[in-house]
Amino acid sequence: MKNKNKRGALGRGLEAILQSPDTDITSKDISGNYVVGAIANIEVSKIETNPFQPRTDFDAEALQELSDSIEEQGVIQPLTVRKLGYDKYQIISGERRLRAAKMIGLKEVPCYIRVANDEQMLELALIENTHREDLNAIEISISYQRLLEECNLTQEELSKRVGKKRSTIANYLRMLKLPAEVQLAIREGKVSMGQARTFISIEDRSEQLRLLRIITEEGISVRELEKKVKKINNPGRKYRLPEKYVQISEHLSKDFSAKVEIKRNTRGAGSIVFKFASDEEMQQILTLLKK
Repeated sequence: MKNKNKRGALGRGLEAILQSPDTDITSKDISGNYVVGAIANIEVSKIETNPFQPRTDFDAEALQELSDSIEEQGVIQPLTVRKLGYDKYQIISGERRLRAAKMIGLKEVPCYIRVANDEQMLELALIENTHREDLNAIEISISYQRLLEECNLTQEELSKRVGKKRSTIANYLRMLKLPAEVQLAIREGKVSMGQARTFISIEDRSEQLRLLRIITEEGISVRELEKKVKKINNPGRKYRLPEKYVQISEHLSKDFSAKVEIKRNTRGAGSIVFKFASDEEMQQILTLLKK
């Protein structure tokens, strides 16, 4: 029945095809009208933005660079739009290219035109965006979550759609369970993807926040972070500093008005560490040591 209706629509002529929101049209014939085919140049003013766009942040500097490139080279990669009705389209993928084209005043952009219902529209937009290199890990995680919930996909189906291992998708989804502070740091680029992956193996929220402080304050590498996480997950037997050394550490901290730590192993070897927050505090400690 569906094929019969489509043949009937084609029989009504080209004008009926153009005015039907159910028709997939993708190129022009010699008369200048759109017919089924490849790529068409669409007027920018006739393309609506995508309400399902997973991205909310568009870097101004990156957009400017893209617009400069388009002004020099043109739009190399066509956008993908869906036909909403006669001469009316909505972006599926390529919103950055559309924004950049508008910045330099382009009147038309090359587009692939296809038909999609709202669920297909969301799925296409989300899948296209998960393959972008400029998305951060949290944006990708949210896109995966939306594909599962709003497009009714299983993790196995999602794995096939986006070409990623199921374990990779599971790890991304686990990032959405991290504390808000950690997720924000990932979005802002303060925590790398490699560092973010180490957080998901820790269940203790306080430990996650403690590691976040270490990353932002000390800038440790992924390998160093993995070692710390390993110690958290496999604490083993911890050596406890004898009480008398704990008391000595407290007395020294009071005398020098600074944090003093005593580190000692089971063989009696160790160190005394004076911590200071400024050059002035360091000078004060040195002056007291000379007395």
